[in-house]
Amino acid sequence: RSKDGKNNVAPFSYFNGVCSKPPTIMFAPARRGWDGEEKDTLINIRDTEEFVVNIVSESFAEKMVMCSTDFDSDVDEFEISGLTPTNSQKIKPPRVGEAKISFECKLNQIVEIGDGTAGSGFVVIGTIVLFHIDDGIYDNGRILTDKLEPLGRLAGNWYTRSTDTLKIDRKVKPD
Repeated sequence: RSKDGKNNVAPFSYFNGVCSKPPTIMFAPARRGWDGEEKDTLINIRDTEEFVVNIVSESFAEKMVMCSTDFDSDVDEFEISGLTPTNSQKIKPPRVGEAKISFECKLNQIVEIGDGTAGSGFVVIGTIVLFHIDDGIYDNGRILTDKLEPLGRLAGNWYTRSTDTLKIDRKVKPD
């Protein structure tokens, strides 16, 4: 959400956990490929110091992809895509109502990478201040990935499902 209250929804391929104390995540918005300008999401986070990360499930994948279009900053991607804005509890930007997992975040820092031209970018690091997890995908402290149906982006227009998992036991400490 912008400092003027305009909603913004944008999917990002590069999202990862950083640490658990405090719970921290990062994602990497690149500059626009054709002119090197900063994207609305980065500008909004820098201005407001708040953002939401929503885990995309297959059930709303097409709507998510609609949000990847580079609309003008005054366009509300919730309206364009048909996704449902849902009030957050600790921050102002809304979360995606269809998401089974959402993280309300406060900005920790923004690190610029590259020379400021097209293809360079940023790492946005945020502290999670509230987790939203749908009860239907949570059991005994674990996320049920078959119920979450998370979607991951590979490259271009290709995405992947986590329908086939492999468990390999590991030791946390050596014997």
